[in-house]
Amino acid sequence: MNQPPRIHPSAIVEPGVEIGEGTAVWDHAHLRAGARVGRGCIIGEKSYLAPGVVVGDLVKLNACVYLCAGVTLEEGCMVAAHTVFTNDLTPRATDPELTRLLDSGPGPSTLRTTMRRGATIGANATIGPGIELGAYCMVGMGSVVTRDVPAFGLVVGNPARLVGLVDRRGRRIWRSEDGRLPADGTRIDCDHDGELIVSDGRVNWLAPDGTQPGGKA
Repeated sequence: MNQPPRIHPSAIVEPGVEIGEGTAVWDHAHLRAGARVGRGCIIGEKSYLAPGVVVGDLVKLNACVYLCAGVTLEEGCMVAAHTVFTNDLTPRATDPELTRLLDSGPGPSTLRTTMRRGATIGANATIGPGIELGAYCMVGMGSVVTRDVPAFGLVVGNPARLVGLVDRRGRRIWRSEDGRLPADGTRIDCDHDGELIVSDGRVNWLAPDGTQPGGKA
């Protein structure tokens, strides 16, 4: 039997929002018209989903997460508390003459950000506009991300820099000393969970049988 979504009475879910079966929306969350949330998700208390935001299946948003317009989270992502996404490189409140407020909705300068499957963002992180967070990557708590993060990459700091690679379980399996990926052709064992292979500056995962690629950047 399908399990209907569970929505706290204090949550604001505007008309036109799509919520998958088994998803829980906690207190004082605000889901704007046009947002889409998959099945089996957790939308934490006081989180905000702007119009048009897309959240895949089995995604966990902790408390007070801000997803602005243009953000897509693929399946299996985790976003820890107080993480903020941004979407505009040139934000202004008014026109140049300071005579009128500008519209707060998406416009020509709105940039899209995508968080690929299985990725994790630690608490209090800020994600800049127009960013791609690769599959299964991990962003350390408090980081400010200003550029793309490779699949399985571990980044920390302000601005965030690459300090290693993690496996699908989130364990660091390779350490970067210079903020760069390993050389093309490098193969890194994932301790009975396949291996990572670097090719053309991208990190790919191969299953233990070597025949099922997944988690591409």
